[in-house]
Amino acid sequence: MKERAYAKINLCLDIASRRDDGYHELKMIMVPLDFYDVLEMNRAPETTISLNKSFLPVNEKNTVIKAISVMQERYGFEGGFACDLTKHIPTRAGLAGGSADAAAAIRMICRMLKISPTVEELIGIGREVGSDVPFCIFNKPSLVQGTGDRLEPFVCRTPFEILLVKPQKGVSTKEAFELADHTEYTHPDVDTMRTALENNDYERVIASLGNSLEPAAITLVKEIRTVKERLIEEGFDGVLMSGSGSTVFALTRDAALTERVMMKMRKEHYFVRRTRILNGGRI
Repeated sequence: MKERAYAKINLCLDIASRRDDGYHELKMIMVPLDFYDVLEMNRAPETTISLNKSFLPVNEKNTVIKAISVMQERYGFEGGFACDLTKHIPTRAGLAGGSADAAAAIRMICRMLKISPTVEELIGIGREVGSDVPFCIFNKPSLVQGTGDRLEPFVCRTPFEILLVKPQKGVSTKEAFELADHTEYTHPDVDTMRTALENNDYERVIASLGNSLEPAAITLVKEIRTVKERLIEEGFDGVLMSGSGSTVFALTRDAALTERVMMKMRKEHYFVRRTRILNGGRI
């Protein structure tokens, strides 16, 4: 069985507060993208994984292996899965590639073994694997709060083009949060972003873009700022870093602009991908 594992971007990311346990209370608008890894899984006596990227782990540090382990512990099924993962989503990019892969594994196990967990159970399973996994299980534009465990899906009625551009160097999520804790957060208007997306208010979407982690990430990878400035100069309406970085996304309604800049920057040293919001979700 094969499954697509969809990337995401954060159109808004607000660090509401830092909790006593070291985690952060977040308030975000997350949207899935029509850009994905492909995971194939088949029943096997034990769990194994092969990948098209040799630098990725093939043990419990791999999010697919971790997801299978969490599911097995919860539901007690025998045997494992032979997994083959084709990666397209870059790592350390703020696109939730690892979380998307884990979520795809969870969805496939549910179908293959005819397990029917509730929404709350799926969120709990995903949360055990990683903070972005609950969102990636459902793949619907959502207001996401807490540590990624409170989701309010909504319908995005605002179409636009998205260009992803990632510098060669990635960002450690842990380092970005640690550095952000020593600076003053910016607090983007997450509620306004949701309303704008629901009401086809493109201008307000552009005005509401914001990411509390961006200044810290730019300190760690200065090329993020360079990419942002370049995309603004090229004529995109809104430009922002996704998640903890280092991917920058640019928004426009001009398909020709997206195509032209994609072809130009692809000839340079950047990862570049043209995409759109995946509005229907997958489960």
